[in-house]
Amino acid sequence: MLYYEQKVDEKQLNSLALAYMGDAVFELYVRHHLLQSGKVRPNKLHKEATNYVSAKSQARFLHKLLDMGALSEEEITVAKRGRNAKSGSVPRNTDVQTYRYSTAFEALIGQLYLAGNEKRIEELITTVFAFVEE
Repeated sequence: MLYYEQKVDEKQLNSLALAYMGDAVFELYVRHHLLQSGKVRPNKLHKEATNYVSAKSQARFLHKLLDMGALSEEEITVAKRGRNAKSGSVPRNTDVQTYRYSTAFEALIGQLYLAGNEKRIEELITTVFAFVEE
């Protein structure tokens, strides 16, 4: 990653900005995971990726992490802020509630990334990948 003198204060960013970053970070992990698993055909990669990056999948991941008690209080707070953020639009292929929980998952990943907590991101993403492979 490029070095910037001024660090972004993740605690001051709104939840949609955190989700914006979290979406990109999670997508990068998913793409790397799929390539590592030996899938290289573009159509197959795209189809497999939707098992991870769709709003339905991300909402399901967050619900499972919450049910497992896998998140700290601070992480739950970030996720709740992400869930409650009003984006103004919802994709036509999902309902509002699913979209909000997906945004919450992305906000959590974004916050952890901007805080420099790669170890925790990898713990959560490893758990999430296991959900998909169940």
